[in-house]
Amino acid sequence: MVHVSRVAYDCDVLVVGAGVVGLSTAYAIGRAAPGTRVTVLEKEPGPARHQTGRNSGVVHSGIYYRPGSLKARYAVRGAAEMTKFCAEYGIEHAVTGKLIVATDRTELPRLHALVQRGRENGIAVRELGAAQIAQYEPEVRGLAAIRVRTTGICDYTAVARELGRASGAELRYGARIVRIDRRPERGVAVLTARGDVVRGRVLVNCAGLHSDQVARLTGDEPGARIVPFRGEYYELARPELVRGLVYPVPDPAFPFLGVHLTRGIDGGVHVGPNAVPALAREGYGWGVVRPREALSTAAWPGAWRMGRRHWRYGAGELRRSVSKAAFVAAVRRLLPAVEEDDLVRSAAGVRAQAVLRDGTLVDDFLIREGARAVHVLNAPSPAATASLPIGREVARRALGALARG
Repeated sequence: MVHVSRVAYDCDVLVVGAGVVGLSTAYAIGRAAPGTRVTVLEKEPGPARHQTGRNSGVVHSGIYYRPGSLKARYAVRGAAEMTKFCAEYGIEHAVTGKLIVATDRTELPRLHALVQRGRENGIAVRELGAAQIAQYEPEVRGLAAIRVRTTGICDYTAVARELGRASGAELRYGARIVRIDRRPERGVAVLTARGDVVRGRVLVNCAGLHSDQVARLTGDEPGARIVPFRGEYYELARPELVRGLVYPVPDPAFPFLGVHLTRGIDGGVHVGPNAVPALAREGYGWGVVRPREALSTAAWPGAWRMGRRHWRYGAGELRRSVSKAAFVAAVRRLLPAVEEDDLVRSAAGVRAQAVLRDGTLVDDFLIREGARAVHVLNAPSPAATASLPIGREVARRALGALARG
């Protein structure tokens, strides 16, 4: 066992994970309680190597999320704060607005429901008829659309780097955790694969794809498991076809936004993602298979229950994964001019989606506390957008635990 000394603490708060949420937490602690010693442990050689650095770079408005939920509150607040943060630190960003487009009559009621939801969340929404879509996106076709002005884009990897620098925390990269010894009366000690022991008074778990495993290493049962979903992207070879951001009307039963078109900060247009089960926590391609991780996911009853509940949706996603023609057909619903040769494979991402034992996909951000520990157990999209408010909330809980300790 790793033993915690009564006096020799390396830090006050030990943050696991140098994605944008972990670094935002370190930044928030430094702002709220200067002098608090924070150490961030990250198994990769640098920050933002997974969800933070492998998404489409969108600063979401918050229109999709249930009014009153953490996602709605933090995304609306976070979008404004992220834009301000990028401006303050000279990080590339733009407030572009976006279109959400209905291409089928069955989608119109859901589109109108989004208008109402946006207004409940305090978001300015403009409704467009079919002819008005061309004012914003000449090549996009649809029956109706809504324009959300506050959506934008930024470089989240640069945001994460700046948060880490500005936090004043000690950042330790290449520090993969293999064991955690948590003593409620004393604190936590973490053993890394290199053989280093790092001792802290409070642990904050922002491990993303591995957050449930870190919770269990700490001795806390998370009540959910991370089921990894790979999001596969293409790059548009003719980026001039798209001016900004174009989304389909999402399926309210599934927390993914469908195949969309995103002009990034570099001027390129990402197309995707679809969402297919990954065969490893970091399974960025079909060839990445980690049997132990895949079997662990399969052993969770919630994974099977989720599969039975959503198999039709999943079958469509799988078809678009293995068939480029099927993917192109999905894109053509929004962008009829696109040809198969216009789509070039791009880097994939993996979404860390928490699933409950009964098969429910956790819809909101999920933060739970244990003795001397705070666990961020579900923080997929729009967590990057919402990272500054999430970081403050996690920091508040960690500082509370520190004060009680």
